[in-house]
Amino acid sequence: MSNDPKLDVRNDVPQRRHELILQNYHELEAGKGFELINDHDPKPLWYQFDAEFKGQFTWDYLEEGPEVWRVRIGKPAA
Repeated sequence: MSNDPKLDVRNDVPQRRHELILQNYHELEAGKGFELINDHDPKPLWYQFDAEFKGQFTWDYLEEGPEVWRVRIGKPAA
């Protein structure tokens, strides 16, 4: 179990989820991360991160469904 803050977007409307996740990412300090909890594989979000922040984020699946997906998203230390 990590000590990273958790962001559970399962109860947020889908249109707002990426905005919330990106806001959390932008607020991260270098070397820190948060745990995303979602009700589906957030693979499209990974593609968005890869396009916008290539080499500036980490993405580690902690749980891969079928009902809950947990991903640690981090900002590497400088």
